[in-house]
Amino acid sequence: MKPTTIIFIGPQGSGKGTQIDLLDKVISEKDPLRRIVDIQTGRRFRALSAKHETFAERKIARKLDTGELQPDFLTHILWGQAMLDQLDQKSHLLIDGFPRTVAQAHVLEEALDFFERDFVHVINLDTPEDIVRKRMKERARADDTEDSIETRLKWYRDDTLPVLDYYRVRPDTFVHDLVGTDTIEGVHAQILRALQLD
Repeated sequence: MKPTTIIFIGPQGSGKGTQIDLLDKVISEKDPLRRIVDIQTGRRFRALSAKHETFAERKIARKLDTGELQPDFLTHILWGQAMLDQLDQKSHLLIDGFPRTVAQAHVLEEALDFFERDFVHVINLDTPEDIVRKRMKERARADDTEDSIETRLKWYRDDTLPVLDYYRVRPDTFVHDLVGTDTIEGVHAQILRALQLD
């Protein structure tokens, strides 16, 4: 199995984290000798906010509570440090939580070039807003208030959907548009088919 870069895109509540965990297990079984670098910035931001010790951690927590996008420099630090610590050109790379804007996609492009990674798969979990609203309310996370959910959906529409257009014209890139309303098992099966891992 060749080293693979897979970017997950979808609104919050579309199940990206769950699907990355499932895919991680499959790749581990199929290619046990190759490292898998799993970078999920949302989880990293929540871990920082939970500490609530420094000014930055408290401010990150406030932004999570309101649903605002975290500033680019913080996002770049989080995934950039993870790449520096773990990534090489032979690893598999699973990404969730960035790029959330076209500007972030350009910065990620520099990183992919630096780590000599050409081919990119983009898993687009296409999920209607009414479905993700329901899912976010049901998961009952502290930062899933009605206002924060609406704020996140707005920046997803305005800032993240254009990222898909960016990847549709990027060379050596495969955008897989999947049905995000399927069951967890169904979405997982779609991903395996798209990546030819079934």
